[in-house]
Amino acid sequence: MKHIVCVIAASLAVGCGGGSAPAGGAAKLRFAVMPKSLDLPVFNYAKAGAEREAAARRNIEVIWRAPETADQLRQKEILESFITQRVDGIAISCTNGDFLTDTINRAVDAGIPVVTWDADAPKSKRAAFYGVDDVAAGRIMGEQTATLLGGKGTVAIITSIGAVNLQRRLEGVKEALAKHPGITIVEEYDIKEDPVRCAEIIASGTNRYPDLGAWISVGGWPVFTRNALASVPATTKVVSFDTIPPAPDLLKAGKVQVLLGQKYFGWGSESVRLLADIKSGKPPAATIIDSGVDVVTATNVDEYLIKWKAMEKP
Repeated sequence: MKHIVCVIAASLAVGCGGGSAPAGGAAKLRFAVMPKSLDLPVFNYAKAGAEREAAARRNIEVIWRAPETADQLRQKEILESFITQRVDGIAISCTNGDFLTDTINRAVDAGIPVVTWDADAPKSKRAAFYGVDDVAAGRIMGEQTATLLGGKGTVAIITSIGAVNLQRRLEGVKEALAKHPGITIVEEYDIKEDPVRCAEIIASGTNRYPDLGAWISVGGWPVFTRNALASVPATTKVVSFDTIPPAPDLLKAGKVQVLLGQKYFGWGSESVRLLADIKSGKPPAATIIDSGVDVVTATNVDEYLIKWKAMEKP
């Protein structure tokens, strides 16, 4: 497993900016950077990364816009509006990549380069995707869970149907758990990208399966707030994606045992860098750019927090 886990210091360093200054008098490029929604705090760091990279280059304006809550139709409408506005580039985290494929293709056909981040649209004409290898990340989650359970027990999974990245993580989880016949998946819950529903889903699942061995969440909904895991007994393990606050505090308190961190600032900074390179005639070196993940546990959470605080500084 060690070969797919990036060193924390190196992985968090993505997104610090450092682009070159523009030629004097050059017109500003307008890049639309679109998360899945505005209500998920995890995307705020992508915004910071994008704006930091744009400020370093001095010739880029970041337009940050998305639906208030995850809504694939509304995201498509906003994407279409950026095509109409003739922005200079689009970077998008796709709520449903297949649903957006035709619209992304229309943008590219109109001469607007598109890159995806966090959640891909692999069948589209997008120039590149930046994010984690979701199947590999899912395998890590499954392997970590199997270790916590000693190879035996029951597991419930939280996901959100439709997003390509989450589906691939789910596939990786199942692939890893399938190697442990003593572990049974009792139920999969579709949270519909709604963190508000998370506490309710976990509470109902806990009531239904009082002896549950572990929760696995392929998104960070259980750790986006401090109360979503309140109903989980100490005997039930929790493995979740995402390391943004308050997740590290929940881990230190014993409410979560394993967190998988993404390159949150890099979602924005790398997307801006990719679009800027494309506009200057330099295509991406690869169509899939694997950012790697950070596996955070009680043994390394303090080290992780030091690196995180350094990244938060302007």
